[in-house]
Amino acid sequence: MFPAVITALAFIITFIVVGLVVVAAAFSGGRRQRERPPGPTRRSRRFVGIGVGLVVLVLGVLVPALVIASAKDSKTAPGGVKLTTSEERGRNIFAERCATCHTLAAAHAVGKVGPNLDQLVGGLDPKGQKAFILNAIQQGRAQGRGQMPAGLVDGQDAQDVAAFVAAVAGH
Repeated sequence: MFPAVITALAFIITFIVVGLVVVAAAFSGGRRQRERPPGPTRRSRRFVGIGVGLVVLVLGVLVPALVIASAKDSKTAPGGVKLTTSEERGRNIFAERCATCHTLAAAHAVGKVGPNLDQLVGGLDPKGQKAFILNAIQQGRAQGRGQMPAGLVDGQDAQDVAAFVAAVAGH
């Protein structure tokens, strides 16, 4: 979460700096001429500059801050499924190692090589889902039935991925 906050703040600060530079350039007056044509007064330009600066500030800081503040809890998957700590770890591992091949809505994965896990696992008996997933992870699906190699994750990582997929598939 911390790198995401730093990235958001860098974006916001960059947006503010660019906005203020544009406003300053727009209201600098350009080249001075001997006779000024009639136009906005210095006071009205200053008023517009302050107004634009406030708009940039509101759009660049307040709106992103409100979006960040209203973000949902990361322990909730799409579909409203509450995740345990193990399932949360499984979601992160799934994103790193499985999402490039498999489709799973709760992980925002749209892989095209492997099967759609929402359809495949979501259609199974809920009691057998985790065992099916663990078997696929441990045995792979390369023996003429697919291209997934065995043991992409193992141990507790495999348990966590299986728990996550079983909890969210089809929701």
